[in-house]
Amino acid sequence: MPVPGRFGAVICAMVTPFDDDGRLDIGGAVKLARWLVDNGNDGLVLAGTTGEAPALSDQEKHDLWKAVREVVGVPLIANTGTASTAHSVELTKMAADVGADAALVVTPYYNRPSQTGIEAHFRAIAQATGLPVIAYDIPKRTGRELRASTLARLAGDGVIAGLKDAAGSTSATAALIEQSPHSFEVYSGEDALTLPLVAVGAVGLISVASHWAGPQISEMIAAYTKGDTDAAMALNARLVESWEFEGTEDAPNPVPTKAMLRALGLPAGECRLPMGPTPPGLAERAREVWANLHAQPFRQAV
Repeated sequence: MPVPGRFGAVICAMVTPFDDDGRLDIGGAVKLARWLVDNGNDGLVLAGTTGEAPALSDQEKHDLWKAVREVVGVPLIANTGTASTAHSVELTKMAADVGADAALVVTPYYNRPSQTGIEAHFRAIAQATGLPVIAYDIPKRTGRELRASTLARLAGDGVIAGLKDAAGSTSATAALIEQSPHSFEVYSGEDALTLPLVAVGAVGLISVASHWAGPQISEMIAAYTKGDTDAAMALNARLVESWEFEGTEDAPNPVPTKAMLRALGLPAGECRLPMGPTPPGLAERAREVWANLHAQPFRQAV
């Protein structure tokens, strides 16, 4: 059975809190980070897609990474990937300077580079600092797949330490794990596929729902690793409603998560455009999801 990876089993892709005027809420980010660590999360990804990276300035990313690094001791993974190799290198150096434990680097998006260009992109970023690089493969967002052959070369050469896998093919993931070094770690990048991916060798997940379901997700993974597949399946079934709540066409990620956090009395604020505004009824739906997950009447967490 797989065991939690070097960055833990449940890593929260943390939202970025904003104040009522849409400004970065550093105090809120610190409070939220502490709460997440106390509620089932082994590590944090900051300024990722769920953290509204496209809407953050480089200075805001720096300030966010630095502030959270100063208050939590768990692994902190900074999202530094962009469509530009030079810009990604600059952000990765910035993340290393403030004490991040790893860099999350997405396949370059929109400009659709070749596999040769993608490979060179990852190599340039990895060579810029000593930070471990976790590649992020999500073709539905980037418009470009990260081929297994490319991943295998990068993993075999020690360029990337791991993969956030949101490509959606369990069989391809299983094959990649089989042909990669034992030190190479795969994390599910899609909450709903966590249990199948753990079953083929993934070491955990980078999660959205762990904002409110961290303990249950952790328990599911622990049950599977102990060989209690029935318990793991039951917990997964209990979490399906949370998986479905994470994002829809009318309320894309991270709009639902921020609605959930506001319902729980935790720092969040509204999303910056173009993600907002929050559609009617989402707060009520958040309360239902929480109540069903905990099988008890809704009450604020803090």
